[in-house]
Amino acid sequence: MGSVWLNSVELPKYKKLEEDISTDVCIVGGGITGITLGYKLKKEGIPFVLIEKDMIASKATGHTTAKITSQHGLLYHYLQNAYSKEYAKDYLYANQEAIEDISRIVSSEKIDCDFVRQNSYVFTNDETKVNDIKKEFDVLSDIGFDAEIVNKLDISVDILSAIKFNNQAKFNPLKYIAGLLPHFSESIYENTVALDIKKNNNGFFIQTENGSCITCKKLVIATKYPIKDIPGFYFTKLYQETSYVLAITTDTKIDGMYISCDTPKISLRSATYNGKEVVLLGGENNRTGEKINTLNAYENLENIAKSLFNNYTVLAKWNTEDAISLDKIPYIGDFSKLYPNCYVATGFNKWGMTSSNVAANILFDKITNRENKYAYVFDSTRFHMIKNRKALSELIKQSVKGLLGDKLKVKDKNYSDLEKGSGKVIKENGKLIGVFKDNSGKLYKVNPKCTHLGCLLHFNRLDKTWDCACHGSRYQFDGTVIYGPSSRDLEKLD
Repeated sequence: MGSVWLNSVELPKYKKLEEDISTDVCIVGGGITGITLGYKLKKEGIPFVLIEKDMIASKATGHTTAKITSQHGLLYHYLQNAYSKEYAKDYLYANQEAIEDISRIVSSEKIDCDFVRQNSYVFTNDETKVNDIKKEFDVLSDIGFDAEIVNKLDISVDILSAIKFNNQAKFNPLKYIAGLLPHFSESIYENTVALDIKKNNNGFFIQTENGSCITCKKLVIATKYPIKDIPGFYFTKLYQETSYVLAITTDTKIDGMYISCDTPKISLRSATYNGKEVVLLGGENNRTGEKINTLNAYENLENIAKSLFNNYTVLAKWNTEDAISLDKIPYIGDFSKLYPNCYVATGFNKWGMTSSNVAANILFDKITNRENKYAYVFDSTRFHMIKNRKALSELIKQSVKGLLGDKLKVKDKNYSDLEKGSGKVIKENGKLIGVFKDNSGKLYKVNPKCTHLGCLLHFNRLDKTWDCACHGSRYQFDGTVIYGPSSRDLEKLD
């Protein structure tokens, strides 16, 4: 089943780019970041094109829980300790201003997108986390933000403590995007894959999958995970996580937006779907491509639903990927100091609704040569991974395993016992082969090396996909690429 957003909103369809074109700015990526930036560029009268490899907002944006908030878990104590009080304050108010900017856009463009102001909470029922809540509150108080500590929620969840942000927001992201698209529909191209990006004397040259080319003076890479590796080296600074969501109907009303800081993590908010109020219950996170059993992910969420609600019905279920930065801060700004006039927005750490607006504002100011007082916070050329050694160690570990270790463990040919609806990697005549058997018994064989950097893929039985643990690329069982950073399908084998 798809997300409630994708199931309830049908966006316009746009043509594929089939001719060579030149423009001032090229935006690669048709999610909420690229769309918001396109809207702002159009208002300024700056010529641009936006290309999307699939359909507009069909990936991360279409599968979000769509909380518009500056409460990104328990983050501000970390930011003050790792950087400074001023740094934490500027991160907070960059996101607070993003909430207000989205509100202004909704109002000025009269967009009917279920935009509602609500309070947001991070809560715990773990005694070891109560002091973390207190530390977070102390930092927020110190920087002058009006947060509250509470010990009871307006929902049937037992807690020991929670921190409350007032006047945050939520909306339907697809309805919001539907309100922005008409302003620049002539600049959008769907089903247009950027295969290669090169510098030229006047800017950049983008080669697309079908042979058409784009030349531009300035370039924005607004894909969830950057599609170009060098010289930005984002594959050393990012990984991807998969998280899961249930949309359910229940008699219990959810007023507010909630996320726990415990393990396992729980996320809750209400939404309107086909005229009915539903609850979005999220959780069950795992590193994409991690060699674990994900078959019970939705069942585990249902067990949480049973503990929270007397009765419920599941209307939809979905999962999505998010790019996670090692130091917990998005990368927004210059792609690399060696690539002037090329910009990037990535690593939103599952808080893409506010981060996308922060990114659009910073990138708009970069393009128009204006100062942005928050740009330094998200400086994408920074290299602060040493501040999160655990995440760095895990990234190195997964990359080494994917590039070498796991390949050495693959056994010789044996797929006679392969269950229907399952897949695995085997070795045949010294060559690695990914084999999937469908429900009719038909076999699909692919080269199981990720077309991004060559890491070995693992088969995901829940989604019937080949997943990369190194950097999060995903492919359908037949090898068709779904999620980047890879932009190329797997080689199909006889």
